[in-house]
Amino acid sequence: MNALNTLERRALQSISTPKGNMLIVAADQRNGMKAVIKDAPNGSDAITREELAEVKADLVRYLANHAPAILLDPEVALPAIVDDGVLARDTALVVGLDASGFETVDGLRYTRYVSGVTPRTVRELGGDVAKMLFYTRPDKQDESSRVAQEIRDLVASCEAEGLLLIVELLTYQLEGESDEEYAAAFPALVADGAALAVACGSKILKLQYPGSAEASAAVTEAATGVPWAVLSAGVDHETFIGQVSTAIANGAAGAMAGRSLWKDSLSADPALREELLTSRALPRLRELADAVDGRRD
Repeated sequence: MNALNTLERRALQSISTPKGNMLIVAADQRNGMKAVIKDAPNGSDAITREELAEVKADLVRYLANHAPAILLDPEVALPAIVDDGVLARDTALVVGLDASGFETVDGLRYTRYVSGVTPRTVRELGGDVAKMLFYTRPDKQDESSRVAQEIRDLVASCEAEGLLLIVELLTYQLEGESDEEYAAAFPALVADGAALAVACGSKILKLQYPGSAEASAAVTEAATGVPWAVLSAGVDHETFIGQVSTAIANGAAGAMAGRSLWKDSLSADPALREELLTSRALPRLRELADAVDGRRD
């Protein structure tokens, strides 16, 4: 287990429920969020950066301020959401470091940092915690690989800044790999990715649901005491609640949910957006909090 230092323990507490389980509303999407905004004239391409920033602000006002923490991007949402007083004083801020998209080298995917954003920048934006996404194929990458070194370097940089880092891992299908081959390999790819990240110093993990109770227990074993939270990966809310309940029962330490909470509540109309976030997304958040804390029937 990679032990948390005192600053990191306080940061983990800030993104967790009173019962000590992580619960973060994810709203760092940019193009993906545009694509789900309803009632946009001429489609999602008509949504400007300024309009998207206001959507994110409303998402914080009416949803995330009721959660322990919100994950936001430094390109659209920040620093305005902090500077304008939108973010509640009791809601922690997680800042995403990863830029949209990825590059492919020799068939493997690599994420990119948002230009000019560093662990120090996270502090300057008012962030309590940093998050970085890494694509992994642990059947093709080991501790000597490029992605392993990238994880080690960022862990060290965040530690030097006194900043807790959430390492998000996404595995993916390789070119030429059949759907059946990938589905069969998927649970082990999630668990082995967790093991690789822990070997590189990661202290908090954000992972895909590995598919079952047995696979969740295998991820917990692979993480060797490092807390891991389940990401929603765009599934519907009821499906995600079931996944979270299963993962929590088998050793997971929380959830980080985006589209499963708000994907059908974002409208280009501010009045409708407030109504939907309040009447639809907020009850989902409360149900997710119950699942995270093991209180779901």
